[in-house]
Amino acid sequence: MRDNRQAEPAGKARPVISISDLRKKFGGLEVLKGISLAADQGEVITILGSSGSGKSTMLRCVNMLEVPTSGTIAIDGEVIEMRSTRQGIQPASRKQVDRIRSKAAMVFQSFNLWSHMTVLENVIEAPVHVQKRPRQECIAEAEMLLAKVGLSAKKESYPRHLSGGQQQRAAIARALAQKPSVLLFDEPTSALDPELVGEVLKVMRELADEGRTMLIVTHEIAFAREVSNRIVFLDGGRIEASGTPAELFAEGTNERFSRFVSRNN
Repeated sequence: MRDNRQAEPAGKARPVISISDLRKKFGGLEVLKGISLAADQGEVITILGSSGSGKSTMLRCVNMLEVPTSGTIAIDGEVIEMRSTRQGIQPASRKQVDRIRSKAAMVFQSFNLWSHMTVLENVIEAPVHVQKRPRQECIAEAEMLLAKVGLSAKKESYPRHLSGGQQQRAAIARALAQKPSVLLFDEPTSALDPELVGEVLKVMRELADEGRTMLIVTHEIAFAREVSNRIVFLDGGRIEASGTPAELFAEGTNERFSRFVSRNN
């Protein structure tokens, strides 16, 4: 089982991911209301909260699937540059966005595999065509990653021939193939039948034990308590509580968090 103590800072090393005063509006609705969060190397942070609290929006802003209204985001010390346009705030450089997405690889709740490609082709697509790495090198690494997630026998299969759990494990292998600095998981088990959830959580536990830096939006409270160095509880677009699992689950620590846990257990 993972040691749930908060990761110790390594000297003056900068965080792998740093979010400062992040805000996001959809029309007149402010979904994120000044989120600040940093993750150190090897830290696993799970984000909990009710539907509509801003969890997924925050994660999607990190790799520019949603463009923040304001605030700053940095991956490995590289701040994502923004500029004002007639359409509003936009990323200043498409090349930088592609680079950031490779550094902050995302695993979606709905898998998002390319249906016309085999599992192997899905895994090598970004390394070959975005990162411009040698194809044979990418294939060799992809085969190792598929073995890691238990899908060696499915490398020539198409997504439609896989179970939901297998598709999500393929999506994790695809994210790992980019050699990211941080893995972003957006409700990775919410689209799965209950009997398939465990196989995906097992792979995620193994990644946590390897010391991967991970931000995980999840509704799996027991899993969050087990694997996290830190849990962040969002409520109404703000961080309502943050701490180690031991701190947050201590009786009387935060009334709103306690109510959330009791409703979702």
